[in-house]
Amino acid sequence: MPDRIALVTGATSGIGTETALGLARAGFRVGLVGRDPERTRATAARIRATVPGAQADGFVADLSVQAEIRRLAAEIRERYPRLDVLVNNAGAIFDRYGATADGIERTWALDHLAYMHLSLELLDLLRAAAPARIVNVASAAHRRGRIAFDDLGHAANYSPIAVYSQAKLGNVLFSAALARRLAGTGITSNALHPGVIASGFASGNGGWFGLGWRVIRPFLAKPDDGAATSIHLATSPTVEGVTGRYFDARRPVEPSARGRDVDLQERVWAMSLEQLGRQDIAR
Repeated sequence: MPDRIALVTGATSGIGTETALGLARAGFRVGLVGRDPERTRATAARIRATVPGAQADGFVADLSVQAEIRRLAAEIRERYPRLDVLVNNAGAIFDRYGATADGIERTWALDHLAYMHLSLELLDLLRAAAPARIVNVASAAHRRGRIAFDDLGHAANYSPIAVYSQAKLGNVLFSAALARRLAGTGITSNALHPGVIASGFASGNGGWFGLGWRVIRPFLAKPDDGAATSIHLATSPTVEGVTGRYFDARRPVEPSARGRDVDLQERVWAMSLEQLGRQDIAR
């Protein structure tokens, strides 16, 4: 067993794959979470072939479904005695409204609630490895986000950008609220903007939205550039003990005013716990 173990969600393409490769090169045993079994196996094999001596394990789950996250966490606990780094990276943007098996709008479920749910499920492994790090891939899109408490799924007036920005704001709020609760445990929680990257996160959409993404994608930054800040937060000694911050281009920057709002952080934390059917953790 290597000295350090990391888990990366959304690891079968784009930023997630590059993050997993970077962590393998840094000497971590990497767990890769993907939705498609064949792509997950292929990505693990690619990492083992690319990085001499690398250990890469595949885990399959649909992170928009709460029962799948609970099952995944149980499998990870069976495989690993501890977890040094958790990179919550999986996410997508959808061109039309859809609800998950839990009855929750799928962008909020996948891009926000899954981060919170998996982090809480794996806290015991992170505590076993402390000092440990939770890295949440948010976005500068959080700056235009607002939490629509009266219509969280925007079912009445759906907008892909609005629900995506709301979920990314959720990431920033969650990271800060979790950091307060983990103070003194040796586990840090930080969020980041990866840049505007030519990833596949919008590739499943059709219509004008999907076409627009395909048109601009060749002009965007490469996935390895997008992974740089995630890898920095997971590995750099310069951020040891740094928690509750938001990073862009490997530097701490201030998030939006809403992202810094402690009352909003606590309100969204409480609402998210209710959606997950979970109790709060001790501060």
